[in-house]
Amino acid sequence: MHQRLLEHLTTAVLLLDGRLNVRWMNPAAEALFAVSLSRVKGMSLDGMLGGDESIDEVLAKARDAFHPFTQREARITPLNSDPLTVDYTVTPLSDMELLLEVEPRDRLMQISREEALTTRQETIKVLARGLAHEVKNPLGGIRGAAQLLERDLDNPALREFTHIIVQEVDRLRDMVDSMLGPNYIVKHEPVNIHKVLERVRSLLIAEHPWVDIQRDYDPSLPELFGDEAQMIQAVLNVARNAVQAMGDAETPTPTLVLRTRARRQFTLGAERHRLVSEVGIIDNGPGIPGTLQETLFYPMVSGRAEGSGLGLSIAQSILHQHQGLIECDSRPGRTEFRLLIPLVINVTGEAS
Repeated sequence: MHQRLLEHLTTAVLLLDGRLNVRWMNPAAEALFAVSLSRVKGMSLDGMLGGDESIDEVLAKARDAFHPFTQREARITPLNSDPLTVDYTVTPLSDMELLLEVEPRDRLMQISREEALTTRQETIKVLARGLAHEVKNPLGGIRGAAQLLERDLDNPALREFTHIIVQEVDRLRDMVDSMLGPNYIVKHEPVNIHKVLERVRSLLIAEHPWVDIQRDYDPSLPELFGDEAQMIQAVLNVARNAVQAMGDAETPTPTLVLRTRARRQFTLGAERHRLVSEVGIIDNGPGIPGTLQETLFYPMVSGRAEGSGLGLSIAQSILHQHQGLIECDSRPGRTEFRLLIPLVINVTGEAS
């Protein structure tokens, strides 16, 4: 009975012997460490974790003192998985048995960062809309005054100056509108994300033939509901940003990878979704400076002297309208943007 209960827990649970060898683990632990019980049964824990001795010291201390210990935000590296940040608690059951509970923290920490970023972006959006209102009113007055002045001018050379005033006012108005992002409600129509990516790919090939654009698609990915034109705009903004970064840094062999994957039981913000569409845009450019990564999606923030700083902000705004978001991981030689959009599950259990 107890084993059945442990098998249905979402927390990873392992049973170790007195020599810190694995005796048993539940399915949640198998999933977390990406390994089966039959393969690691009898193996030492530090062997399963790639020689991580720090956790061994805590376990040995708990065993010898016969006292439970908890470690927060420990970094471990399973043999068959990427490094993980976890909380773990070891509880001695007897001289020869220890119970180890492991709770992954990476995704929870990411969710916390996403919620903070979303809150900051919403605050900035409110401020930007207020500023836009204050700016657009006088711009309209300037434009109207220039047009009235033009009617009273007989000299064509002077009319040229009023034309310049009108054109610059229109340019500023368009910039303000771009800073606010899309101002219409998204359509709820079936969208083939691979069709979107192929459209973006064809545009990038025409604009930047020197970039090697590769596909890595999951053909089983179902359609999502949303606005195809807006999705093209969001993906194109992110992909153009990546291509421009590689061009500015004169990357020797500039490569852009367009990748799709399905993520199951994935949390976006505070909501857990059964199925999420992930679009990865990966480049081998110089990476994003650490000073920019926290403010990357803010309007008017750019790492390029001639950049407007609006492309990524608009892309994130579009994803928010689709109840999704954009994540970014960057280091020199590899930058990955992930566009995450929930897929609606209908009553028959099929993704749509």
